[in-house]
Amino acid sequence: MRARWIAATAAALALGATAASLDDGQGRERDLGDLAAKHGGVRVEVDRPVEVIPLYQRDPRIHGLTPLQALVDATPTGGVLVPPPGKYAGPVVLTRPMTIDGRGAVVVDAGGRGTVFHLRTDGATLVALRLTGSGESHDSDDACLNVRGDRNRIERLSIDDCLFGIDLKQASGNTVTGNRIRSKALPLGLRGDGLRLWTSHDNRIEGNEVTESRDVVAWYSKRNVGRGNLGSGSRYSLHFRFSDDNRVEGNRFVGNTVGVYLMYTERTHVRRNVISHANGPAGMGIGFKETSDTDIEGNELVYCAVGVGSDLSPFQPDTTIRFTGNRFAYNGVGLLFTSELGGNVLTDNVFEGNVTHVAYAGGAPAAERNRWSDNTWDDYQGFDRDGDGRGDTPHELYAYADRLWMEVPHAMFFRNAPALELLDFLERLAPFASPRLLLRDGTPRVRRPAPPPHG
Repeated sequence: MRARWIAATAAALALGATAASLDDGQGRERDLGDLAAKHGGVRVEVDRPVEVIPLYQRDPRIHGLTPLQALVDATPTGGVLVPPPGKYAGPVVLTRPMTIDGRGAVVVDAGGRGTVFHLRTDGATLVALRLTGSGESHDSDDACLNVRGDRNRIERLSIDDCLFGIDLKQASGNTVTGNRIRSKALPLGLRGDGLRLWTSHDNRIEGNEVTESRDVVAWYSKRNVGRGNLGSGSRYSLHFRFSDDNRVEGNRFVGNTVGVYLMYTERTHVRRNVISHANGPAGMGIGFKETSDTDIEGNELVYCAVGVGSDLSPFQPDTTIRFTGNRFAYNGVGLLFTSELGGNVLTDNVFEGNVTHVAYAGGAPAAERNRWSDNTWDDYQGFDRDGDGRGDTPHELYAYADRLWMEVPHAMFFRNAPALELLDFLERLAPFASPRLLLRDGTPRVRRPAPPPHG
């Protein structure tokens, strides 16, 4: 069994495998980056060779510019290059550690073809450059900056008119801070990702602005930190897939279709973020798909179609997803469970101004399998006669006529129609069917707690 796995691994490495993991013959997946480190640091090549595109095929705006590559080649290994202010022609391929500091006055333009800057070394620093003018090919992942090395510093770059912004593949321990990234002026589905991590671990992504791109994604990538970033005008402001042990802290995601989406991940920490105006048919502040053992703490989820959408999560047996100290406010649905299995723990959250605080779809709710305590509900109708800050009676949420649109999604269009509102009123007045219990909070707060700090 193990011999077959070793042979398969060797074959995959020889073929330049692009899969992120291989089965070890015992039902366990092995990350290729970890595998490479264990076996002599072998790197699995994931890119095509850099294509040399003749100057005449590039936009005439760069025809008279000095190639920045000439200055890079003339800089010694470990040296510092401060190019004279001005515009330079790309592409640039950096294969040795050095510092390139544009001091906010250097522009590198690839003339609308290929990738602008290829960073293929460890321990380099890029500071205060403007990278612009990549190609539009998704086949070759045309980008402003490809990072294919470890422990590099990418700081205060201005990136625009590029299909992909910063693309890290098998690149770990890098610092990506203070960059401004914007995709090409294309329809949303045709843009590239503003920032992409693929099999890239232990990176620090801080203080970046990603606007008008497609997504920011982290696939097969572990232990990364995303802190203090701004994402707007995109589809997914942050999308994890098969990526464990990451942290998302103090970010602002505004006006995207989805704020943070966690798919097939574990042990992710999403804390103190502001996620707002995730609207449209797929609008969602935070989404889960078969995700387990996750903390959602101190976030503001406001003005979204759905504050949190959870599908088959937590997925792993005997795990939980913990919602603590979040604010769900002025959303269409505050918290939407789909194919509910139970295992959610909700404590000290605030639910206010949502059209519907909590809803279930795709099966009967698991009200008794989720734990609710010390949450604040703006529609709580009890009293606090002993003055302990908790209601004297539990807060119970039942579905009356709302069961129609929860069980038949197309009926959601009529959710606030006068006829459905009248039906819901009559159901509550004199139920002709047993209402469905959605949740019971045994210790509801009657005064909302102080909001958590953000950032």
